[in-house]
Amino acid sequence: MTTRRSLLAGGAVLGLGACTPHTDGNVLTAVDVHPTDYPTVEAVRWIGAELERETGGRLSIREYPGGQLGTENDTVALTHFNVLNFCRVTAAALNNTFPLTQALVVAYTFHTEEHMRRSVDGSVGQEILASFESKGLIGLALYDGGARSMYTARHAVHEPRDMHGLKVRVPRSDIFLQMLDVMGANPTPIPFGEVFTGLQTHLIDAAENNWSTFQSTRQYEVARCWSQTEHCHSPDVLMFSKIRYDAMSPGDRDLLRAKARESVTVMRGLWDEKQARARQIVLDAGVQANTVERAPFVAAVEPVRRRYASDPAIGDLLRRIGNEA
Repeated sequence: MTTRRSLLAGGAVLGLGACTPHTDGNVLTAVDVHPTDYPTVEAVRWIGAELERETGGRLSIREYPGGQLGTENDTVALTHFNVLNFCRVTAAALNNTFPLTQALVVAYTFHTEEHMRRSVDGSVGQEILASFESKGLIGLALYDGGARSMYTARHAVHEPRDMHGLKVRVPRSDIFLQMLDVMGANPTPIPFGEVFTGLQTHLIDAAENNWSTFQSTRQYEVARCWSQTEHCHSPDVLMFSKIRYDAMSPGDRDLLRAKARESVTVMRGLWDEKQARARQIVLDAGVQANTVERAPFVAAVEPVRRRYASDPAIGDLLRRIGNEA
């Protein structure tokens, strides 16, 4: 369990106190493991520019992209205790602590990216974002996380049996561990920042993510087979410290929420461009890409889906998501 003492000790190790630019709280801090030109980072930068414009410079955002301040799990804890103000984390990394996010990452919950967007833009997304407040965070927005597919340093995946024995990196999520296990793989949860080296040194044989991440992290240089399984459309969650939020004026809170909502459209425009560009860069670099027949993969993970659907709250969210298809 993360305690306040251990968290603050971790913050000291990371040097966060030295990184915080002002003590008056007018400069908000935001962190992301992705590089500075990634759509989620650019969307938060847009929020900062809008806050600065709307408040005449009274509020602004300073970003720390590229994993400068730790892993996604680190940044959630640091945001919880207001060492940082914003963090952006994939929903998959939140499943064990924030149970309602499980509905977003159960394999093949979303049929397409459009289906995912319709679902999270409605009451499902609002309910999931609201659930963060009881645990000391404010859920501001759900960003696109893209269709996650398998990529390997060994051989292409065409059907579930091709996964047998592969050491596949997964986020620290019980759902992902169970999903890869029923496919016959050996799920291996290592930090996001260690995936390239893990593939390069054969600590792992494979990983799974979207085109943009595959390209921006240069993992395509060491994993030369991309298999379009599209098993998960795990959105990203933009969160804000409840401690900082509660200290803001009602007007500033409303402004923050409004700009976060508007940033979703900004992010999606950037995302669509980035996905297409990333895919082309990867293919031009000689990565071999293949499609798969969806039905065998859906059947393979059905036991995991049934397990989570049996929970009343998750089952209700899954039903409502299905109605948006």
